[in-house]
Formats: sequence, C-alpha cells, structure tokens
Amino acid sequence: MDPAGIIGIVVALVAIFAMLLIEGADPMSIMLPAPMILVWFGTMAVGVAGHTMKDVVESYKAVPRALGSKAPDPAGTIDVLVGLADRARREGLLALEDEARKVEDPFLRAGLQQAIDGTDPDDLRGILEDRIASKRTADRVYSKYFQDMGGYAPTVGIIGTVISLVHVLENLSDPSSLGHAIAAAFVATLWGILSANVVWLPISNRIRRVSDLECMQMEVTLEGLIAVQSGANPRVVGEVLRSLLPPEPEGRPGKKQAAA
Repeated sequence: MDPAGIIGIVVALVAIFAMLLIEGADPMSIMLPAPMILVWFGTMAVGVAGHTMKDVVESYKAVPRALGSKAPDPAGTIDVLVGLADRARREGLLALEDEARKVEDPFLRAGLQQAIDGTDPDDLRGILEDRIASKRTADRVYSKYFQDMGGYAPTVGIIGTVISLVHVLENLSDPSSLGHAIAAAFVATLWGILSANVVWLPISNRIRRVSDLECMQMEVTLEGLIAVQSGANPRVVGEVLRSLLPPEPEGRPGKKQAAA
C-alpha cells in the first residue's frame, strides 16, 4: 500500500496535539462533545443533503481504497503488455487465451479477452474508453463529496461558535464563568477548520489523485491492447507505452537505464 495519505493525516493531528502540550494546554480542553457533535455530524448531514444516498455510500467505500490501496504500477503493466505482444506476434492472439485467465488486473483481463474474441479494434477502443470515462466520472463524484464537506465544515463550526456565544451573552451576570465559556465557544470553529483541512480536503485530494493514476494506467493498458491486437512489434509497443508515462525526474535513471 502507499501510506502517504494516512501518514499525512496522522502527522498533522499529532502536530496539533503536540502544540497544545507545548503551549501548556490540556488536549482534553478541545474534546468537548457539543461542538464536536455539531461539526462532525452536522457537516456529514449537509454533505448528504447535496448528494444521493448511493453517492454517499460509494464515497465512503472509496476512502479505504484511496488511503490503503497499492499505488498503480503502469511500468509493470507495460512489461505484461510487451510480453503479450511478443507471444501474440509469434503464436497469434488465440494463444493468449490461457494468459488472459492469469491476468490480475480486471480491466486488462476483460480487454484482452475481448481482443481474443475478435472484437473490432475501433469497437474495442470505444468500449475501453467508455469504461475509463465512467470510472473517472464516478471518482470525481466521490472526491467532490468530501470536497464539499471541506467547504461546509468551517461554516458549521462558525454556527456552533455563534450558538455558544449567544449562550455566553445570556450569562453575563456570572463574570467568573465567561472566560471558560468563551474559550469553549471557539472550539466549534477550531473543529470546523481542523476537520476541513486535516480530514475532508486531504481525503478528497487523495481520491482524485489515486483516480488519476488508475486512469492513466488504464489508458496505457488500452493502447497496449490495441497494439497487441494489431500484432505490433513488442519493442515498439514498449517504447510507445513508456512515452505515455510522466518523465523520470532529472538525475534519476529510468527503468530501462537502470537495467543497463
């Protein structure tokens, strides 16, 4: 798995509580049930209001996949496609029937099976492009759900602060309690800003980024399958597919150079 998402959120939370300790504050001073309930549940509620229930359920299902899934490996997919192109050129497409059953990537496996079944290249390209577009559209919905909550949370926090300040103004006759009451009022704003910038927006960005990487791998797979179906030279297939990947950073040898 790629731990960047989990590491980032955990380190940010640790930094916040470390600051409280360094400043001499009690971390439990911000763990107040009323503002936390309002901010967390209120934000999720207004998020639900702007989407369908299917969107909401699928959005939460996308979180563990985005945070805990293994990063896509287009370079490994290219190696598989080059091997398939080599065998297809030597033995024909039908010889790949057994290879198709061994492929782990469902997108590659389905596309390869359609190529073996004799699907017209234009039709195959259209089918696979539609699948990529559908995935990208769905992932954008999931990302937007959390992005929306990142926008709602600070405002919900301010609502909680205003409610608490109204309560403070109702109790001006007891000056000794005003300091604690006002501090507690701003906890709602704190949780609104914290949840937006440490949880909701990072999750939204993570879903979008993982989706972009997965779609890029699918696009590489698409071009590779079309090349395999056409009987292209395996060496040319590898070069063409690698040209679709982002360039390696300067000073860092690419896979081909490193192997040399």
